[in-house]
Amino acid sequence: MEASDFRRIVSETLRDLAEQLDTIEHDDIDPVLSDGVLSCTFEERGGTFVLSQQVPTQELWLSAERRAWHFRYRDGAWPERDSGEDLLAVLGGLFSDKLGIPVHFTYGA
Repeated sequence: MEASDFRRIVSETLRDLAEQLDTIEHDDIDPVLSDGVLSCTFEERGGTFVLSQQVPTQELWLSAERRAWHFRYRDGAWPERDSGEDLLAVLGGLFSDKLGIPVHFTYGA
């Protein structure tokens, strides 16, 4: 995949996720989207989740709760390169655990 195509897909994915985060009715999250990076800081609970594009490897890297994941775009989704877990399932679980409410994400929202 060309780097420009990768950047476009990442931009769309991160924008969709940022919009979905904005709809979560919880005072503790502060999502910020900037230049291929989506970060979400938890004011009261502490910590930050960071999802960032890595153009050379064509991956989205997620850092959260002292862990890291590497997702590669394939067939309209982002499976984790080692485990195969889907990005949205991982994010949903992390946000649900952190906020104490069910959180679900969808592609192309």
